[in-house]
Amino acid sequence: MSRSVLLQLARDSIQEVLESARTINKRKLLDEHPLLNDKIATTVNIYLDSKLRGSSSTKIPSFSLLEDIIRNAKIAAFEDKNFTPLTTSEYLHSEIELIITTQEGIMSEKDPSILRNKTPLPNDASE
Repeated sequence: MSRSVLLQLARDSIQEVLESARTINKRKLLDEHPLLNDKIATTVNIYLDSKLRGSSSTKIPSFSLLEDIIRNAKIAAFEDKNFTPLTTSEYLHSEIELIITTQEGIMSEKDPSILRNKTPLPNDASE
């Protein structure tokens, strides 16, 4: 199952910082998904082992949905004062939750980790 555009945007925002590279084509996303231009408040939560690892919220919608997701994803991953900045390993094992607050109500979507935690089998002969 593929990620939603919004969850992929949150993941790509964090990955840009980890890789020190600009990869998000904002113009293309805005052209393909006009809703991203609307001012909508978001919350991005990052979970590691089902425990909160970072969070950032916008209370009053003052940025476009595109900018709000990018901003909150980066703050949750690297600037939440309750946690140290997210490492690449943690990112690969983290779940990302995106909560969008609209006039119609609250929508929430969660993205599973890129890598699943796997317990190695005893006497693993994969050497």
